[in-house]
Amino acid sequence: MNQDVLLHERDVRGVHTITLNAPHSFNVLSESMMAAFQRALDAVADDLDARVVVVGASGRVFCAGHDLKEMRARPELGYYQALFATCSKLMMDVRKLEVPVIARVQGLATAAGCQLVAQCDLAVAVTEATFGVNGIDVGLFCATPSVALSRNMLPKQAMEMLLTGDFITAQEARDRGLVNRVVSADALDGEVTTLVERILCKPREAIAMGKTLFYRQLEAGMESAYQLAGQSMACNMVHRVAQEGVQAFIDKRKPVW
Repeated sequence: MNQDVLLHERDVRGVHTITLNAPHSFNVLSESMMAAFQRALDAVADDLDARVVVVGASGRVFCAGHDLKEMRARPELGYYQALFATCSKLMMDVRKLEVPVIARVQGLATAAGCQLVAQCDLAVAVTEATFGVNGIDVGLFCATPSVALSRNMLPKQAMEMLLTGDFITAQEARDRGLVNRVVSADALDGEVTTLVERILCKPREAIAMGKTLFYRQLEAGMESAYQLAGQSMACNMVHRVAQEGVQAFIDKRKPVW
């Protein structure tokens, strides 16, 4: 089909919208899809005025994971190693962006598609959405998706999904920490917009420092986490946005950022 597999738009406020746009193939993370996605993430990283990224998809399915037909056509260890390294870099670059990334989940998210939801900083899903890491059904344990999944929910909850291939509902995904909010389909865009607006009214610099620290401390022991957090807060406090915010609080006025 002669259509772009991924759409990337930016509005005047610095809100980037990345849309997986291959509904005919359930928005699988094919080689072409991952290459386009990586270019979009690189563009966001280079945009010093970027504020928020929304990752969505066209059609009924959010993302059905890797392109198994494409993978089956090249049964070579070196090819698979390179493919999964490419996907892992993409997922890590979502996390490394200075700005929050919100998953807009309008349908099924499975395997690497579920991984993408887990990798985003926030996620809003429709009530009808379902989530699974069902590679085990075709003899492939979803190892790379397990990295992100196990950092969103309790280990035994993640392991049950990985071992059985069973899907969970959007409400179960919310209860387990995979998504933030669950809404009806007609309320999805409004709910995402609400989150975007709440972020846009906060200072970009503080959010960038905070996001970086948040994920660094998660991987550290408690003592190291407090050291990292203390240093981050000290650097944040001497920054102009915090100085202005604190002074505005003292003056009983709105801060000017």
